Amino acid sequence: MANTKEIKNRIESVRNTQKITNAMYLIASTKLTKARAELDKTLPYFRLQESEMKRIFQRRNDVNSHYFYPETGRKQAESYAYLVITADKGLAGAYNHNVLKTAEEEIRRHKNITLFVVGEYGRQYFMRRGIPIERSFLYTAQNPTFRRAREISFVLLELYNRRKVDEIRIIFSQMDRGGQAIVRKSQLLPFERGRFGKMEVHAGEIRKEYEFVPNVTTALESIVPSYISGYIYGALVESFCSEQNARMVAMRAANDNADELLGTLSMEYNRVRQAAITQEITEVAAGAKAQRRKHEKIKESNHEKG
Repeated sequence: MANTKEIKNRIESVRNTQKITNAMYLIASTKLTKARAELDKTLPYFRLQESEMKRIFQRRNDVNSHYFYPETGRKQAESYAYLVITADKGLAGAYNHNVLKTAEEEIRRHKNITLFVVGEYGRQYFMRRGIPIERSFLYTAQNPTFRRAREISFVLLELYNRRKVDEIRIIFSQMDRGGQAIVRKSQLLPFERGRFGKMEVHAGEIRKEYEFVPNVTTALESIVPSYISGYIYGALVESFCSEQNARMVAMRAANDNADELLGTLSMEYNRVRQAAITQEITEVAAGAKAQRRKHEKIKESNHEKG
């Protein structure tokens, strides 16, 4: 059984660890709020772009672009580019594991894959397993900005425009309404035409005809790169928010476990301390009794001699 000093040292160690987990919880909470606010500021712009793409398809049915699946003669994709978004570090529950598990399932399904990774955790994971990575985007997971999203989209679009890959897909995490992180698999390119084929028409709105210069395809393709950048930026922020939320949950669970452990250790400390006090009292009482008997024997001996 541990003595009181050992238990006190362990209690102090748990309390110090709890201070760290509390600090990590507060930091994650602050980062989550800030990232959400930044995303909310930019969302209206990208939603407007999506509306304009819908408006084009609503008024023109002769759009012919390699960014969209053809209306007829669609072929099965043979080569794929995957953008996998992970965190730079762990301590976030199953956040990284779920994303990487989904990515490995996709890698097993498709043979010809070009892999792009955001996050040091994902890069190390694939390197340890000998899975080749075309490029990893360092420091992006902890600092999701539109500039970084544009850099990623430029690399992916260049690969797609040069016909090096047939499809571009992205795997990332997103929080549902209950605050749980879910893994999303989304196809970036080519687009399904039905995705932009419908648009709400409000009562009294006049249907206008537009002139596209030099042509509708050029106008549409000028919007697509910015739309892709916006989508990737949204995925980066959603993943970052999911990571911080997962870390908050993990740190809250660690704090709860620490409280439970401290309660157990406090009870054990009190029990050991009480046992030590009881033993000391017993030893003192036994010593006093022994001294009393000794004095009685000496007194009896002196009386017999007298």
